[in-house]
Amino acid sequence: MYFYGPVYFDWTYGLLIVAMLISAVISARVNSTYKKYARQVAKNGLTAEQAAQRVLAANGVYGVGFARIAGELTDNYNPRTNVISLSDSVCGKSSVAAIGVACHEAGHAVQHALGYGPVKLRTAMVPITNIGSRLAVPLFVLGLVLDFMGLVYVGIALFSLSTLFQLVTLPVEFNASRRALVALEEQGLLYEDELKGAKKVLSAAALTYVAALATSALMLLRYISIAKRRD
Repeated sequence: MYFYGPVYFDWTYGLLIVAMLISAVISARVNSTYKKYARQVAKNGLTAEQAAQRVLAANGVYGVGFARIAGELTDNYNPRTNVISLSDSVCGKSSVAAIGVACHEAGHAVQHALGYGPVKLRTAMVPITNIGSRLAVPLFVLGLVLDFMGLVYVGIALFSLSTLFQLVTLPVEFNASRRALVALEEQGLLYEDELKGAKKVLSAAALTYVAALATSALMLLRYISIAKRRD
């Protein structure tokens, strides 16, 4: 914190602004890229589910279920139920964007079926990361209020688990997209120009995870800075 005349300036607020700007810019890019290629219908006539099933079969993975989920870009793969949930903007659609997203989720199913290392690590981290994300900020704030720095640093340590989780998530997401694109190309499911569109959609979506990591890292830096000033 710096003092300029009668006004205090806390430079760490700048980190919050940077984090919000990063998230806003990337969110806008994801939406614009998705909408562009959602208007491009794939010449193969396959729906997103059918294309995803082809990706699974190409990797020797069978028995994965499909379900519809409300929302836009809320698509996910649940390893506990072995079900790929596709959002309203993807399920049943034959656009390049929808096929790209669905096949990305199929890539996650392949990761779990083949025991991909980073996916195992991320899955193992989920329980402790969930606990940490709920307790980190309350403990940090309580430590500051009580002037108990030990509690402050416990809060920071718990928050750092979220940052580490975001870091581990990156290779998982990039690998799922790579598996999807390789299968789409090798199986001839998309033409060359369509494949480029699917790649742009998945690359834009991957940036959301980069933004999440950057935001978490900036917040962690802010908490550490505040703690050092109180020490």
